[in-house]
Amino acid sequence: MTPDDSDSHGIEVHLDRMLSERGMTLTELASRVGVTNVNLSILKNGRARAIRFTTLTRICEVLDCQPGDLLTYQGAEVKRRR
Repeated sequence: MTPDDSDSHGIEVHLDRMLSERGMTLTELASRVGVTNVNLSILKNGRARAIRFTTLTRICEVLDCQPGDLLTYQGAEVKRRR
């Protein structure tokens, strides 16, 4: 496994879409969730390696959505094509 492989995962984050659908900025969401803009930006850009369930819960509460609305799994075939 190369160093790049250890960081790769098949989770796709749809935070941009959710924010757009709700007319909300990343800054507003960060404030309402209680996390930094930087941490949400890392999640939004798919670079997060983990997310606390408490943070995910707050995001879902604020955006009135389910975790599956925010995150989807793209199988190995999709990852190989990238």
